[in-house]
Amino acid sequence: MNSRFITKAKHCFIVGVTTSLLLACSNTSELNKNLKNINLPATWQGSTDKFDVKDNWLLQLGDPKIQQLVKSALTSNHQLKIQAYNVEIQKQQLIVSGSTLWPSLDLSLRSGRSKNNSLDTYSNSNSIDLNLSYELDLWGKLSDADQQANLNYLAEQANFQHNKQQLVADVIITWFSIVEAKKLLSLYESRVENSRQNLDIIESSYNSGLGSALDVYLTRNELNNELTRVSEQQTATAKLVRKLERLVGEYPKGELLVNDQLPLLSDDIPLGLPSDLISRKPQLMASWYQLLAKDAGLAYAHKQRFPSISLTASLGDSNNDIEKLLSGSSLAWSLFGNLSAPLFNAGRLEANEEKMRLTLKQGEQQYLDTLYNAFSTVENAITEEKGLKHSYQTMLSAKNNAEVAATLSFEQYQSGLVTYTTVLDAQKRAFDAQSNLIQIKNRLIANRIQLHLALGGDFTVSEESATTQNDKAE
Repeated sequence: MNSRFITKAKHCFIVGVTTSLLLACSNTSELNKNLKNINLPATWQGSTDKFDVKDNWLLQLGDPKIQQLVKSALTSNHQLKIQAYNVEIQKQQLIVSGSTLWPSLDLSLRSGRSKNNSLDTYSNSNSIDLNLSYELDLWGKLSDADQQANLNYLAEQANFQHNKQQLVADVIITWFSIVEAKKLLSLYESRVENSRQNLDIIESSYNSGLGSALDVYLTRNELNNELTRVSEQQTATAKLVRKLERLVGEYPKGELLVNDQLPLLSDDIPLGLPSDLISRKPQLMASWYQLLAKDAGLAYAHKQRFPSISLTASLGDSNNDIEKLLSGSSLAWSLFGNLSAPLFNAGRLEANEEKMRLTLKQGEQQYLDTLYNAFSTVENAITEEKGLKHSYQTMLSAKNNAEVAATLSFEQYQSGLVTYTTVLDAQKRAFDAQSNLIQIKNRLIANRIQLHLALGGDFTVSEESATTQNDKAE
């Protein structure tokens, strides 16, 4: 790997937080023109928090089960392994591209035997040659190709880091989705039991001549609806368990046990500044490296139209007797210089350069789209969290009121004050409030995880942060 280009690329990315410095790393004027007017928000909408985004948010959940699942996913997930191989493949491509900057040395040995039919004689021929060839990087063309490969490798590394963070988020979200599904299943099963008790009471009243047949049919219908809901929820829960098993690489064991609670996330998290997102979020880092790689590709395509100079040297010997090769008697050497320049190629090189220029412009738009989408994702998650917190409080109050109303309505029905339709409506409201409360808690968790992901906060403590924390502790 050529560390010179990697160091340059990393420097270009770090200073990319500010537009003017970011643009100084580009190779072509086209990149400058399109990126000099990036409008970065000073703060997140609706927030005045300026504390730095914290890493190790996984530990903040305080659940060893989740940490074990994440560990299993990072070591056993098939998709992540595929992406890890992509990184290694790109790493080998660095060696391929970097080799063009060095001379190539080849050794060839030839040996043959021939017969002269007219003289009925045999002759041997043996030769050995050592050939050295080297192309002078006069215009920096080969360096541009090597730089492009290095930038592609950095982009692949950043993509891999993003995929790791996304996998961790998917594991945690799926885990709590299973917890939610089991909570809802338990609620539905209690509804079934409640419907059976209601049916027993209604049928007893009907058999005693105190109730109507309509109430019996309505109650039976309600029971069947609840039984259907339980069956559907069991299916949904099983699918979520299989999904989690696939994420952590344990499918098809079918032994994943989930018995947990949905925590209420009411605390706020530090959001940092929008400008920090550029140098922190792996997805944006990958997009920027890919853009720089396209910039280097344009430079390479442009320099393909220039003359190239190569040197060739050879050292060899030939002898009828293979044992006398390299004896020095017939050792010969040669040195050649070669200059070649494209004169006519039907516009192929010019078209390749224009294609790379268009690809670069397309990459600029892709980077800007990724950048602004990252900003909007964070702000949407911030807005969503505020709304969910408010919804949870109002739904909690609605749940308490609905449960009291359901109890009173059944008591009034037994006293003959209201119809059974009123009871069913009150019970449905209580049931909806309970299920909505469970779902809102899980939506809060999922949104919080997505917010951590959108902010670029890592799920582990970086080595630099750990060293800083240790220094402070000492």
